[in-house]
Amino acid sequence: MPRFRLLVEYAGTRYSGWQIQKNARTVQGELDRAVRQALGTDRFELYGAGRTDAGVHALGQVAHLDVAVALAPEALGRRLNDELPPDINVLLVEKVTHRFHARHSAVARTYLYQVARRRTAFGKAFVWWVKDPLDAGAMREAGALFTGLQDFRSFTDDEPEEKSTKVRLERLEVAEAGDLILIRVRGSHFLWKMVRRLVGVLVEVGRGALSPADVKGFLARPSGAPAELTAPPSGLFLERVHYDEAAPDPPIAPAVAVPTSGGR
Repeated sequence: MPRFRLLVEYAGTRYSGWQIQKNARTVQGELDRAVRQALGTDRFELYGAGRTDAGVHALGQVAHLDVAVALAPEALGRRLNDELPPDINVLLVEKVTHRFHARHSAVARTYLYQVARRRTAFGKAFVWWVKDPLDAGAMREAGALFTGLQDFRSFTDDEPEEKSTKVRLERLEVAEAGDLILIRVRGSHFLWKMVRRLVGVLVEVGRGALSPADVKGFLARPSGAPAELTAPPSGLFLERVHYDEAAPDPPIAPAVAVPTSGGR
């Protein structure tokens, strides 16, 4: 049975995350439905590179599809898009060998978070608007403390007894783009709610409510504070899934631009 690699973008606002769930609308569920309708078969297997939570978006989610079909990859992509809702789009389809696995072959993942410094009429679903002034420099300084191998027990609801909470972050960037502050993190994997809690802590640093010493404390010992600061899902994007360790990230840029305003 042929295997196809799918590159998928989606706005996650209307969905209860990526993974198929009973009695909930999900991105994988919509793709599953599209395959059934486009190809008239239920004999296929669809795997994603990783889960995204409810309301989280993706610029470059990857999945692989095992299905017996004679269509060329481009034609398969068109068929799927014809059946998908407008907030889910298959960007690329390519035929791959069975050695490729969307999840297990991945070597890193990159997430991007967008914090807006002003109220926006057009980008509300894709940012977290923070009303208070933010010091991006302080956020950048604190962000450096998260890189390397760290114990993110305070930043997840995963149970440490069931799953290791140690994660190696390769890189964390904080950049300004007009009225946006962009936070991008790259690591081999991420824990449940980890990125959103990390962002929430960095925003508190930017407000001046937390210090780098507080960040060190959250990493050194368990704390419930990051959970109380969890950033909303609206600003979070799965930017890309990496299958080549040597492939560089492009320059950091907004996923959805918010035009610069003269006032806030």
